[in-house]
Amino acid sequence: MRFQLLGGLTFAILVPALIRMSFDQQVILQSNMQVTIGAAFIAHTMGYLLYKRIGNFPGVAAAGYILPTFALTYGLVFVTIFFFRFDYSRFQAAASFLQSTLWYFGLSLATRRLDPYRLAVIPGGDVDRLESIPGVNWHRIHSPDTIVEYASGVVADLRADLSDEWERYIADRALSGTPVYHVKQISESLTGRVEIEHLSENTLGSLNPNQGYLKIKQVIDWTSALFVLIVFSPLLLFVAVAVKIDSAGPAFFKQKRMGYRGNIYEVYKFRTMKLGAAGGDEKEEAITKAGDARITRLGQFLRKSRIDELPQAFNILRGEMSWIGPRPEALVLSKWYEAELPFYRYRHIVRPGITGWAQVNQGHVAAVDDVLEKLHYDFYYIKNFSPWLDVLIVFRTIRTMLTGFGAR
Repeated sequence: MRFQLLGGLTFAILVPALIRMSFDQQVILQSNMQVTIGAAFIAHTMGYLLYKRIGNFPGVAAAGYILPTFALTYGLVFVTIFFFRFDYSRFQAAASFLQSTLWYFGLSLATRRLDPYRLAVIPGGDVDRLESIPGVNWHRIHSPDTIVEYASGVVADLRADLSDEWERYIADRALSGTPVYHVKQISESLTGRVEIEHLSENTLGSLNPNQGYLKIKQVIDWTSALFVLIVFSPLLLFVAVAVKIDSAGPAFFKQKRMGYRGNIYEVYKFRTMKLGAAGGDEKEEAITKAGDARITRLGQFLRKSRIDELPQAFNILRGEMSWIGPRPEALVLSKWYEAELPFYRYRHIVRPGITGWAQVNQGHVAAVDDVLEKLHYDFYYIKNFSPWLDVLIVFRTIRTMLTGFGAR
């Protein structure tokens, strides 16, 4: 951390300032230069901390988030400066942002040349499944007399009935400073999924997510939803008219869904299906299949771009939803899943979201087996409920909107 952050601050802030001083040594005494250096210091430090926190989440190619992360922090800091009408050096600000991204891209390229993450695996219990997880050099230990050099940690099924020799081995590795992980802990951190066997504190930690962040997030949701409805009202009106012209029926689609704390509410979306199109029984009608013939021509575009989701900003204003959270299911589907899957109702401990961890990792699913997989992603989100994970989901959602991943 000291090397990366101090090196980044030197390369991104000190070097551009020295370049300016080579032309004019008095430039450092100017107030706009001092304001810019202070702002760049804050933006760079925030960007580094956010980049490192996001890089700790599973399935993240950290290099891909360097540019958006530093663009976000530098943008927030310098928009604030602009709002308060502080004078600043545009050259210094632009050079600091550019060299911040170059520094961390360079570090990322350098670390790629190192050996992959290496973990030693103690036999016994449920450790065989680990070898199917990519991105790690798994080294199975066959004898308690073996010491694996250069291992990042030791993994064992701590619930298994291990021999005294293996328990002494684990204790010795811990005393030597080598991290020792339980198999479920390491699997969760590498896959982004929490597989639930029993709804206990040993599995999820506290059963209630961070209550402080829950309230802060609601304020952010409400404010941003109001902003979206005001700023994008012309777009919403245009899309509503286009839906009416494209096919017969109302512009908006309403459906009862299961929401926060198991309360039933009515969700609002732009209508993307033909009115009165038969889909079978009530459960079948609630499921959108790949290539569903009920979807209109305009509906295909609205679903792929996620524009059909924008009216749910009204649900956010009413406190029924969040921008980010487990996807709310139709009431009939929710009752079906509750009957088939244990602990399904626990996902309602946080407000449902327009986008979420399961959506950006798995896409749209409806079959019970797929929903169980989705439930594991939802539980991971609840267990790791934080602003850092929400920022990562925002970045991935933007990528999803551009690629159309998971749209039906």
